[in-house]
Amino acid sequence: MNIKKTALGVGVGVLALVAVGVWFGRPYWQAGDAENHLTLYGNVDIRQISLAFEGSDRVAEMRVYEGDKVKAGQVLAVLDSQSNKLKLAQVQAQAEALKQSLAALRSGNRPEEIRQSDANMKAAQAQAEQAQLQLRRLQNTAADSEGAVSKQDLDAARAQYKEAQARLEASRESLRLMRVGTRKEDVARAEAQLKAAEAEAALLQYNIDQSELKAPQNAVVRARLLEPGDMASPQRPAYTLALTEPKWVRAYVNEPQLGKIRPGMKAEVRTDSAPNQPIAGRIGYISSVAEFTPKTVQTTDLRTDLVYEIRVLVDDPQDSLRLGMPATVDIDLQQSADNRPSENRAASGAH
Repeated sequence: MNIKKTALGVGVGVLALVAVGVWFGRPYWQAGDAENHLTLYGNVDIRQISLAFEGSDRVAEMRVYEGDKVKAGQVLAVLDSQSNKLKLAQVQAQAEALKQSLAALRSGNRPEEIRQSDANMKAAQAQAEQAQLQLRRLQNTAADSEGAVSKQDLDAARAQYKEAQARLEASRESLRLMRVGTRKEDVARAEAQLKAAEAEAALLQYNIDQSELKAPQNAVVRARLLEPGDMASPQRPAYTLALTEPKWVRAYVNEPQLGKIRPGMKAEVRTDSAPNQPIAGRIGYISSVAEFTPKTVQTTDLRTDLVYEIRVLVDDPQDSLRLGMPATVDIDLQQSADNRPSENRAASGAH
């Protein structure tokens, strides 16, 4: 009987020690003083983007898969751009021809061309003088002996002289234009044609560059939505990326708790998968607008209470936090606030 009592006493003592150990061994974010600590519940929030090609064409390559980490500027996918490359080569050849024509217009006429035009004018002048002499001879002969020259011959000589005079005037005008040089309007028209060809070439080059889909920031691939051979378009995303920076926990505080926290205050974030491995963070944003408590928030307060959203920025180099993961935020209210307005603005702008 005494042995049973002794065993019972020992058992009670062990249970008491276990109870005391459990009580004092509880994490302080659960058993801490409510005046000194604030525990909030929320979810990890990571921005994600849908990447789509700017043009419509056949997909040639898809280079990354779900879960891959990508760097800013890394090529993720490529379209077939062979047709644009052929068009670009054609337009570049046309632009080069226009460039040479413009250079010739700006240089003006060569001295050899001017001398040739001068020689043509002198030849036309000689022909005009010859026609004039022929006409005078016929006129003198007709005056000296009536009937020696027919009226038909005189008319022909007059016509030849007028024709020679017209050729002479045309040659003189041509020589004058050669000496004056190219008109400004011709140069301006050639310049405009060259600019149009260069703009078309630049557009084709831009389309070729856009055939490569690049990561805008460091991120993790969440979904691969196209495969080589698919027809891409701006309305069909090729990848969904999760941006890893910045990363924060979205939580909510009620109005009595709102006066206890400030931007810049340090916090610790814990998850159910690693409750004993807190992740350092700080309050980066506090909403100025109240809202009803979202249904996804795990809190003992009434759902109809008005709360204010806060964002706890975390430093997660191990990438242990996942999008939508439930998290517990513990804030030591006795710490001195480190106001960082620039970080607060950055966090508030990242919606």
